Formats: sequence, C-alpha cells, structure tokens
Amino acid sequence: MVDIRYPIGLMFSILGVLVTIFGFVTRNAAMYEKSLGINVNIIMGIVMLVFGAAMLYMAIRKKKES
Repeated sequence: MVDIRYPIGLMFSILGVLVTIFGFVTRNAAMYEKSLGINVNIIMGIVMLVFGAAMLYMAIRKKKES
C-alpha cells in the first residue's frame, strides 16, 4: 500500500524551497508594502518546508517500524 505522506512531503518540501528562494531573490521594499514590509514568501516557504519535512519524517519513521 502506498503511503500518501511521501508525495505530500515531497510536494511541500519542493514548493517550500522554491518559495523561500523566491523570497530571498525579490527583496525590494516596494513589493512588500501591502504586507506591512513583511516578506511573506520567506515565512510561508519555511512553513511549507517544515511541514513537508515533517510528513517525510513520519513516513520514513512508519516504514522503519513495520
């Protein structure tokens, strides 16, 4: 049986890395005026990366227990 946590973890990890890199590359202040100067791309990229890593960790841990 296929564990759904693998594709979810990979998807969120890859997107998290891409969004975080985009946030670091686009650091001009004019772009982030609407969000009170907060670079939301970096924050959400890190959140997605942590979630993806947690899903992959849980999938790997479950496989080792079986």
